[in-house]
Amino acid sequence: MSKQSFRDLKNEIELKNAEIDELSMELESKNEEINKLKLYSTKLKYEKKNLEDKLDTKIDYDKARIKELDDLSEKIAEKESIIEDKQDQVKYLRSLIDDYKTQIKSNSEELEIQLRKISKQYEELLNQKDSIINKQDEMIANLTKANEEIVKSNKTNVISLKLQNEKYQEIIDNLTKTNK
Repeated sequence: MSKQSFRDLKNEIELKNAEIDELSMELESKNEEINKLKLYSTKLKYEKKNLEDKLDTKIDYDKARIKELDDLSEKIAEKESIIEDKQDQVKYLRSLIDDYKTQIKSNSEELEIQLRKISKQYEELLNQKDSIINKQDEMIANLTKANEEIVKSNKTNVISLKLQNEKYQEIIDNLTKTNK
C-alpha cells in the first residue's frame, strides 16, 4: 500500500468523523425541536382543556368553540405526527452514526493489519536486498580476483612468448649466418 493511499484512507476517516460530528449536531438540533414541539403540544392540550371548561360554562358559544377545538385537535395531531417523524429521524440518524462508528472501527483495524503486513514485507525485502548485495559483492570480489589471476597469467605467457621468440630469433639468426 502506498503512502498516498494510506493518506487517502486517513483523509476518508477524517471525513467520516466530520460527518459524524455534523450528524451529532443535527441530532441535537432535532432533539431541541422535538422538545419545543412537545411543549407546544402540551400547551395546545392545556388550551383545549381550558376551552372545554369554558364550553361547560358558556353554552352560547358551543358551536364556535367546538370548531376551535376541532382545529386544535387537528393541530395537535399534526404536531404529534411531526414529533413522531422527528423521532424517527433521530432514530435513523443514530443508526447512521452507529454504522459510521462501526465502519470506521473496522477500517481502522483493517488498516492496522495491512500496515503490519506491509511492514513485515518491507523488512523481508530489505533482508533480500542485503542478501543480494552481499552475493553481488562476493561475485565482484571473485571476478576481480579471477581477472587479476588472468592478467598475471597473461603477463607470464607474454614474457614466456617473448623469451621463446627471442630464442627462435637467435636460432634463425644463427642459421642464416651459418648458411651464408
